Amino acid sequence: MLIGQFLNYLQKEKKYALLTIKAYAKDLQDFQTFIEQQQQQIENVNSYDIRAWIIALSEKKLSERSINRKLATLKSFYKFLQKTQTIKYNPTEGLTGLKIHKKLPLPFSQAEMTNLLDPSLFKDNFEGVRDYTIIYLLYTTGLRRSELIGLKEKDYNIAKKELKVTGKRNKERLVPLLNNTIEVLHNYQHVKSIFFKNKPVDNYLFLTQKGKKMYDVLVYRLINSYLSKVSVKQKKSPHMLRHTFATHLLNNGAGLNDIKELLGHSSLAATQIYTHSSIEQLKNIYQQTHPRNKK
Repeated sequence: MLIGQFLNYLQKEKKYALLTIKAYAKDLQDFQTFIEQQQQQIENVNSYDIRAWIIALSEKKLSERSINRKLATLKSFYKFLQKTQTIKYNPTEGLTGLKIHKKLPLPFSQAEMTNLLDPSLFKDNFEGVRDYTIIYLLYTTGLRRSELIGLKEKDYNIAKKELKVTGKRNKERLVPLLNNTIEVLHNYQHVKSIFFKNKPVDNYLFLTQKGKKMYDVLVYRLINSYLSKVSVKQKKSPHMLRHTFATHLLNNGAGLNDIKELLGHSSLAATQIYTHSSIEQLKNIYQQTHPRNKK
């Protein structure tokens, strides 16, 4: 009866969509079934009863996001009962949702990157050389997509082997370049100068075939296209090359503070998210190599 009154309130006064009301109804019916099994009535429960339900849902392997949605339903329901003076004490008061653990997509393996940087994957023309250079630069510097697009010719200092990069909030940093990266850039600039000879072009390092500044969607599409040829991983974005850059450095002994500076992070906390996949790799190595784990 109380659930029916609440659902009627959502429909008539709050004007909720039918599908939303059905979702609320399902959550509340599930909770009522659980409470009745505990010899309780829905209007008499306390916070411990609700916590017990959350634990039961968790044991059924429901995601944190799903459990939090169900808890939000209960909060709305008991707030309504309190508003209509059906209950004095709101058992959901003070209860907070579960922390949602983000599942970071796995970075590309070194083998996948070797396959991606196979020159035979790219056409032997301006567009192919440009695409190869973009991917090579992203993987060997960890630049953000916006940083790559914003690079100008003057930002590339071949004598000092570095790039001047403008990051978030217009914060500038110097990014060192590998000798191999310099060779790739030098080849690209040579091809670029021939392709655009005597043509007016924008003063950016990477250009479209029309001599205009690159744009977000174009960079995403070209990277996604090439990655699709070498990997079945779901995430194939420019940011995944940044994630891969950081992870491979970490796997090969680089310190977090050094990676922080290379990525242009303002705090170490932002860099630590890239350690997730390295920890997983470390667990696998540990399980495979420790003598006490041998059968």
